[in-house]
Amino acid sequence: MDGTRSLNPTEGTHLASARYSKSGLDILGVKVYNRRLIRGGGIMKHEVATEVKNLKRKKKGLLHDARSIAKRDPAAKSVLSVIFLYPGFHALIWHRISHRFYLWKRYFIARMISQYARFLTGIEIHPGAKIGNGLFIDHGMGVVIGETAEVGNNCTIYHEVTLGGTGKDKGKRHPTVGDNVLIGAGAKLLGPFLVGDNAMIGAGAVVLDEVEANATVAGIKARVVKRLKRRDEGTECFSSEELDQIHMPDPIALEICKLTNRIEHLEKKLSETGEDRS
Repeated sequence: MDGTRSLNPTEGTHLASARYSKSGLDILGVKVYNRRLIRGGGIMKHEVATEVKNLKRKKKGLLHDARSIAKRDPAAKSVLSVIFLYPGFHALIWHRISHRFYLWKRYFIARMISQYARFLTGIEIHPGAKIGNGLFIDHGMGVVIGETAEVGNNCTIYHEVTLGGTGKDKGKRHPTVGDNVLIGAGAKLLGPFLVGDNAMIGAGAVVLDEVEANATVAGIKARVVKRLKRRDEGTECFSSEELDQIHMPDPIALEICKLTNRIEHLEKKLSETGEDRS
């Protein structure tokens, strides 16, 4: 044997040695070498080109994320300030690295990187979590995203949000968040359910069941309090871009109002019945 073996795309990689440093790919400052590029000591050029294209796409993705954050955050003065000063953006960078090691089944290294990122940013994203493009983690302190959680594109998550699991099952146990979703500060999403596109989770809500698309939920346990309206005909108003967490009905006040109306209705009927008997 020549010491090399064929691996499928999901199998292991290792840090580049000096011998293979020229064939290593620089991913956000981490030199990585993929053994599946080696075939009997040679390198397949089309596979290297594919890896380079993927790398460029990811770098563009990070730049897109930074621009998206700068566009949505009124406190952001420039894209550079987002890149250098925003912990939410730094957490995304570290997650891309740790997620790559997780896919390569280097679980210890992946978890070590994620824990280091947690120490630096206060944001804990498990290496196994799937994160879409354009995620804006505002402030970010206390955010926890579990192993089987999935977050779609163009979402906004505020501080102290938990995308957590329930039970001891090894399979899917964390929520799947669609595109253009806003999750308010302190919200807890627990369990393997779907949050539909363009939904909004109110601050402090505890969500235990599926949230339909274009709905706003609030309260403990979270209930639908309104539907997303359209800005103009054919143009949707995305909660993740509007960042409006306060203009929503109070679900408790709505229930009390319903009970009050019901009591008034019953009292009216009783009074009418009493008059008829007299």
